[in-house]
Amino acid sequence: MLAKKTVILGITGSIAAYKATDIASKLVQDGAEVRVVMTRSAARFIMPLTLNSITGRPVESSMWNMSSEFSIGHVTLAEVADVVVIAPATANIIAKLATGVADDMLTCTVLATMAPIILAPAMNDNMFLNPITQKNLAKLKARGFITVGPGYGRLASGKIGTGRLAEVDKILDAIKQVMGQKSDLNGRHIVVTAGGTHEPIDPVRYISNRSSGKMGYAIAEAARYRGAQVSLITTTILAEPAGIDITQVETALEMKTVVAQVVKDADALIMAAAVADYRPKSFAKAKIKKESSSLTLELIRTPDILTEVKGNFIRVGFAAETEDLLANAQKKLKEKQLDLIVANNITDKESGFGVNTNKVIMISRNGRVKDLPLLTKREVADKVLDRVVGLLNKRS
Repeated sequence: MLAKKTVILGITGSIAAYKATDIASKLVQDGAEVRVVMTRSAARFIMPLTLNSITGRPVESSMWNMSSEFSIGHVTLAEVADVVVIAPATANIIAKLATGVADDMLTCTVLATMAPIILAPAMNDNMFLNPITQKNLAKLKARGFITVGPGYGRLASGKIGTGRLAEVDKILDAIKQVMGQKSDLNGRHIVVTAGGTHEPIDPVRYISNRSSGKMGYAIAEAARYRGAQVSLITTTILAEPAGIDITQVETALEMKTVVAQVVKDADALIMAAAVADYRPKSFAKAKIKKESSSLTLELIRTPDILTEVKGNFIRVGFAAETEDLLANAQKKLKEKQLDLIVANNITDKESGFGVNTNKVIMISRNGRVKDLPLLTKREVADKVLDRVVGLLNKRS
């Protein structure tokens, strides 16, 4: 996604400036062309030579550098940028940008660019929470600037509060999402479910399964990178991908209720969640005591969400099987009237629950069968979305 993209990385005078080296390094590893612009204050925290060595390109800092490869540096940088990222962004740079001040290479570049701009604030918590800073950030957000963080934790002053630079992975996620807005799911609404439902027996116990939710999260993240508006309905709490609307549920009934609400304007529903087939008929209000050698529970069927939720959207189901993988998946595809089903054998240690890889078979309504090799769940997610894109384009 970042291959051959030009990322302008602005670095300002914050103790968190050293983390910009990690950002630059990972962007380069992802194939991006990174152009670093440092303020004079930033150079007091980190040497330009460090960024020059990582990116393989000279660092821009002065408006008056006649030896620069850019004849009119700020204008040229602004025009070649696919995205501008300022990390860390101090209260000072935020104030300047909010009022249109252009007194150095970085502020001039931002003012001249038409590329999307991402800010990753980092400062003392009182500075961040100051009404002036909050008003400046609100102005910039209203103009389309994207903010990531700041995070909560230990600050340079020793205090605990909100002001830490967002984790590098979150900043990279935001960059990829911005790049994904120009991709093949731009303007589409994709609903994804994840995790295994919990069907309560009493206030302590429940019936569930081994689903980790990793596959559903991978699909949600991949869809967001490709430009989609993503609604993720999940029973598990994993690292939250930025820019995704996440709803936490517990039971199959709760999941059905939320799905029915959010799919009204959806283009596709991808049911990666492992929804329990049965739930206890009754719920004990108090913990069931161990008073006998056995316990009998009466179970009843849970709703089949894919079958029961109505709407004009692409339907994708998952089949986690232990035997007769292809036959069982084809049966589910037909019974649920799906457009696509993704099947995997959960007895395989490399494609079962809780691991980061998966080996799946994709079966389309027209009978097309695609047996994929062992891939990461993120790679599988993109393969599934490739098929969803094809179905959406065909329907259009």
